[in-house]
Amino acid sequence: MNLLNDATPLFDNRQKLTALIDAMDSQYNPENRMLTSPFSSPGYHTTIKQAPFIHSTRSSLAYALGLLDTEQEYNAQRAFDIIGQVVSLQDTDRSRSTFGIWSWFYEEPLDQMSPPDWNWADFCGKLLVLIISRHAERLPAELRKAVEQAICNACDAIIIRNIGPHYTNIAIMGAFVTLIAGELLERQNYAAYGLDRLAKLHAYTMPRQAFQEYNSPNYTYIAILELSAIVTETSNPQAKQLGNELLDIAWKSVADHYHASTQQWSGPHSRCYQTLLTPLNKAFLQMATGGRLAFYPESELLYNEGWYKCGAVCPEQYVEQFLHPAERTVRECFGVSGSGDEKWSTTYMTPAYSLGSFKKEIMWNQTRTLLAYVDNGGQATYLHLRALHDGYDYCSAIFHGEQRAGHVLFGVNFVVNGGDTHPNLDMIDGTIEASDFRLRLEVGGALEQIGKSVHKDQVKLQIGETALSLVTWFAAFSGQGEKPEPKEWRWEINEIDSGNDTSGNNKDSGSSILAIDLVIHSGEKRTIDFAKLEQAAFVFSLSIGDEAASFAPQVVQTAEQIEVSGDWHHEALALSLPLRPGKQ
Repeated sequence: MNLLNDATPLFDNRQKLTALIDAMDSQYNPENRMLTSPFSSPGYHTTIKQAPFIHSTRSSLAYALGLLDTEQEYNAQRAFDIIGQVVSLQDTDRSRSTFGIWSWFYEEPLDQMSPPDWNWADFCGKLLVLIISRHAERLPAELRKAVEQAICNACDAIIIRNIGPHYTNIAIMGAFVTLIAGELLERQNYAAYGLDRLAKLHAYTMPRQAFQEYNSPNYTYIAILELSAIVTETSNPQAKQLGNELLDIAWKSVADHYHASTQQWSGPHSRCYQTLLTPLNKAFLQMATGGRLAFYPESELLYNEGWYKCGAVCPEQYVEQFLHPAERTVRECFGVSGSGDEKWSTTYMTPAYSLGSFKKEIMWNQTRTLLAYVDNGGQATYLHLRALHDGYDYCSAIFHGEQRAGHVLFGVNFVVNGGDTHPNLDMIDGTIEASDFRLRLEVGGALEQIGKSVHKDQVKLQIGETALSLVTWFAAFSGQGEKPEPKEWRWEINEIDSGNDTSGNNKDSGSSILAIDLVIHSGEKRTIDFAKLEQAAFVFSLSIGDEAASFAPQVVQTAEQIEVSGDWHHEALALSLPLRPGKQ
């Protein structure tokens, strides 16, 4: 079933696409034959720090495909110009490690990136494959030949890199590029590789019924689009079957975690770029459920050119879960860590709130290790735990959690061999320079009707009709060779402008957030040598609901670790953390 066809009563597919493409007209730059976009950066890959605008290779190709998909002849020449320009920017030197990929931006060649992003063989390659699949006969002969060669280069780069099934969206996208390119260009070696790559992802995913990029609003969405594209484009029956079975896993995950009262995607999230669903996210869910999940009237429904003919539709058996608030628990083992430990997550939902947490996870800016959504008078208020180094999420902070229903006992400690702003691209040697270092429970979204108070080591919140309690059970951060000084650990609550957040996490939270902070250091820049710290660990509990303050555990400290244990509704609950920072 193809959701996005002209027979769908929800909206006119071609009309939506044409309106979107026409609205992008002013962004086209005829001088370099690319699309102009506002500059944004996650803080890695690109070395550009500030710029009023850039010209993105990926966005330009997506625009070119959209121009052709409108079937308007007056759009064709512009599309050809863009395609020719972007194809010319691909690295075609087989002696280089970047062969077959593109830089992110026209303004920044591959040699200036730090490092280049090899995913661009997949992202740009997919768009070129769709251009050939839908519009090959319309392309001028020389341009078609150049596009087909660029696709082959991208396929070769994808095969050389050979990403495994642990990197979900790239495993799928690379399978699409190679499988469909192989079919279109009659390259059996590409088609065989693509099918094998998809089969490996299937074999990896089916036993745990979850993707490695677990419960990711961004990447589950991409997985649905890419798997739907495979099912739509391939002529291979086995590929269709594998794709449909993986799509069922993806849609079940979305439905299981959707919180109807707040209209949010419950945590925890392994990778996420915004904590609240965007209007575009909601528009996709509305279209994929055939309008059963209704956020907007048709005239206000946003559209993305990547949805055109993609075939994305939510299976009927999961649609009802989106529509009705319910109490449920989702507890899943979704993978295995590098040390061989199972990776677990827990999500608990009631009509009033949802609460999700990982058992153990790094705290970088793409994870939501501890995340709650609360119904605040029909709007969503979120709570998101963060560890901040000079305002940016610190990857070498490690979250540990034990959750039972609406109560989670959790801790934070540190490793000496992790990353700073990124888990792989920005490694530390055990030390950082910091003028500010803190833990934060960030409260965002709807900030009206929130009552708040601090009582020594406890924070009490009242969000709408829901009570929450945050309690500190243990806090220590000392021992860099000096005699530790006694420190009174106390939460601070301040309403701050979200624009001051350098991590990019708050682009969706409105003009301000409530920052519930436990300050570890603030002031003069100092060196923190985690290898020399004798104690660096924190243990808290967060409780939501009527019995938010009824947990009274025992706290036992030894020379090596801290253990906090107690009963929660007659069920044992305990958490132990090493006091000294160690290795991952």
